Amino acid sequence: MPASVLAPDTALPAAKRDIAPLLLVPLLMLAMLPLVGSFPTWITLTVAGLAMGMMIFIMASGLTLVFGLMDVLNFGHGAFVSVGAYAATMVLIPMHGWLEADSLLQNLGVLGLAILVAMLATALLGWAFERIIIAPVYGQHLKQILITMGGMIVAEQLINVIWGAEQIALPLPTSLRGAIVLGDAAIEKYRLVAVVVGLVVFATMFLVLNRTKIGLLIRAGVENREMVEALGYRIRRLFVAVFAAGSALAGLGGVMWGLYKETLTASMGSEIMVMVFIVIIIGGLGSVGGCFIGALLMALVANYAGFLAPKFALVSNIALMITILLWRPAGMFSNLRR
Repeated sequence: MPASVLAPDTALPAAKRDIAPLLLVPLLMLAMLPLVGSFPTWITLTVAGLAMGMMIFIMASGLTLVFGLMDVLNFGHGAFVSVGAYAATMVLIPMHGWLEADSLLQNLGVLGLAILVAMLATALLGWAFERIIIAPVYGQHLKQILITMGGMIVAEQLINVIWGAEQIALPLPTSLRGAIVLGDAAIEKYRLVAVVVGLVVFATMFLVLNRTKIGLLIRAGVENREMVEALGYRIRRLFVAVFAAGSALAGLGGVMWGLYKETLTASMGSEIMVMVFIVIIIGGLGSVGGCFIGALLMALVANYAGFLAPKFALVSNIALMITILLWRPAGMFSNLRR
């Protein structure tokens, strides 16, 4: 055997980093500047697109996490989005006076409490959903699709029973209404909040999955579940916790999306699922980073198209998906090893 193979100081070859997908968002933004023509308008469109993309990412991240780590096609994910938004009303409506107060601290305090309630409610619902509906159909994708879609329909009807079938108005807190004017560009305050929340969620997921022992166990369990269990770790319980965490993220996304639309309906989750699945597909099934980039790309393309070519905006999501899949059939990134 060659000595170089046995040498203890031989460095392992560094893994090649795929940076091409990372350049798509900044390149798209720069390419649209001359087409939009007006710099203030470009700023407004770009921030609005980034905010919408962050909200879609929050809702999609839980689903891509569950699929990438547990191989579960959960078409009932939209139910957690709706339940999260409606659960938040149990705080937002009784404390409406606090939301109307001209105090950023009071507004954010009530909003934070509502988000906490929504995430706890959807995490609990996700745990029950996994135990009762998902557990019997692990490894059976067709049955997963059918049974989770049925679960979403049932959840929507239960929302109508508990909260009523009429739309619920969900106005923004006073301090988050209006826009910040920078020169000639107007940037809505709530959109800035959405960008910050999305960045925090992405950074937290990245750090947990790549820099903590729990993340190491999750990734090791995906690669070789039997080996991890042989070391004494109950990977099954860990994966259930991952499902609950993904459901909680959907609840957070539901609150953000409900405030963005300022109205709630029981079907709001199912209506957003088309965009969520497009983001997951173009990002690469199971990739959190790909989901993040895909969400930003889709929202920015839709925003720019809505300004430059309104008719094309109706099919911009599908056009983007076709373009990305022609370039990379497995999506921009993919964690699938099956």
